[in-house]
Amino acid sequence: MLSLTRQALLGLGLAAAFAQSAAAQVAFPQRPVTMIVGFAAGGPSDVVARLVAAPMGADLGQPVVVENIPGAGGTIGHARLLQARPDGHVIMLGGLGQATVPTLYRRLPFDPVGSVKPIGLINEVPMTIVARRTFPASSLAEFVAAARREGERLNIGNAGVGSTSHLCGLLLMSTLGTPMTTVPYRGSALVLNDLVSGTLDVGCDQTTNTAEQIRSGTIRAFAVSTAERVAALPDLPTTAEAGLAEMRMSGWTMLYAHAGTPQPVLERLNRALLAALRDEGLGRRFADLGTAPVAADRATPEAGRAFWDAEIARWRPLILASNQFAD
Repeated sequence: MLSLTRQALLGLGLAAAFAQSAAAQVAFPQRPVTMIVGFAAGGPSDVVARLVAAPMGADLGQPVVVENIPGAGGTIGHARLLQARPDGHVIMLGGLGQATVPTLYRRLPFDPVGSVKPIGLINEVPMTIVARRTFPASSLAEFVAAARREGERLNIGNAGVGSTSHLCGLLLMSTLGTPMTTVPYRGSALVLNDLVSGTLDVGCDQTTNTAEQIRSGTIRAFAVSTAERVAALPDLPTTAEAGLAEMRMSGWTMLYAHAGTPQPVLERLNRALLAALRDEGLGRRFADLGTAPVAADRATPEAGRAFWDAEIARWRPLILASNQFAD
């Protein structure tokens, strides 16, 4: 009888634990969710964040509010995430810079990899090689010749050390075998402003940030850095078509949570992300910007971790070879 009583008590305990776990899943979120973006408003990461936030909020039943905390290659926003309670109510949207921070920043007060968990990959974005409208070249071949001729007399802007546009510039200069003068800005919108005004020579940025200006003719574009042309910019050749096959890369964005976030909450956030990626309005807007949501099997936390690890390994040698560090 005692044994049966113990079994009953054990069963009750397991049932209570299961009920508490289920309740925890149901209870989240209890208030609006803050999505931190470690870059300035108006840049490509901010654009993606705001497009994803609305359908995620609709699925969660609570608003998802974007908060821009720019600076230091996204690490200030990352630190802000780590100051929040690890309950899923504060998350972070990161981009390719999340793969470079572990190499660029050698003295961070936190572990940039172990301190967060991927919620899921959102999209990959082609890069465009662009210049001011008056740049004296009409093709990538002519641009390459001008860059090699002018070298450091040309200024190439980026959104800050560690940003996707910074990495694209490093890869471009490495591929061309010639340096240009790197000009870091506090966000992609400022780079575009100076390209449009003609005070900056060259940029290398995501289609999410450049497509509208390319179509309007306010900046000049030479190529897109992916294997195939982009539907939003059908007349723009790929770097391979234009004779620069080594210049291939994509930007990307991913959602992250504090590493201490409970697994049921992480799974709930992932379900909301998957719902957002299925949203037809999001898909149409992404297409206008030259990108697309990733397939569902690539938007899981596990796939996100594998992709992130591979990107860290890919970019580390290029950063080390450039000898450009953020500290």
